[in-house]
Amino acid sequence: MKFRVYQILKNTKTEGPGTRYCIWFQGCRKHCKGCFAKATWKLDGGVIKDTKDIIEDILNTKNIEGVTFLGGEPFEQYEALYEIAEAVYKKGLSVLCFTGHKFEHIKEKYSKILPYIDLLIDGEFVEEKKDFARPWVGSSNQNYHFLTKRYNKEIFSKYKNKIEVNIKKNGIIFINGMGDFDALEKKLDMLTIH
Repeated sequence: MKFRVYQILKNTKTEGPGTRYCIWFQGCRKHCKGCFAKATWKLDGGVIKDTKDIIEDILNTKNIEGVTFLGGEPFEQYEALYEIAEAVYKKGLSVLCFTGHKFEHIKEKYSKILPYIDLLIDGEFVEEKKDFARPWVGSSNQNYHFLTKRYNKEIFSKYKNKIEVNIKKNGIIFINGMGDFDALEKKLDMLTIH
């Protein structure tokens, strides 16, 4: 199955517990005010990938604890999200998924995927509620849903927000993770690509 991807990082330590294979899905209709991932919004942007190739690449990536899905909005491409999540979960990798939708909406429309997600973090980014106190989220309204026994509230004391700086082969700087990117840009006096 073909789907659109904004970015893939095969070994990141900032997008969930442990070292993770991270896929930013391309496309989001929510357009949250203050979103730092605006480059992921265009529904026809990114690059086209095949789910089978991605699954194979994930399963051949060594020393990862799991896979993180974010975006954009992963549920914009639900069929591809489901196929990848099911395949990697069944092979023993953990699955973390971010969504701007509320958990109740996911349960109602996409409940079939829930057995293949260990941790779902829901809620739109709300600029007026910006808060970096908890790991991996940017506003206080966002919620953690522990769907399996793999993760629990211990993550709040075990993990802190941090960022990574990656330089692509073409020289473009890509900063990922969670933190105050605006303050970082001003401090470093540089343009970041989120």
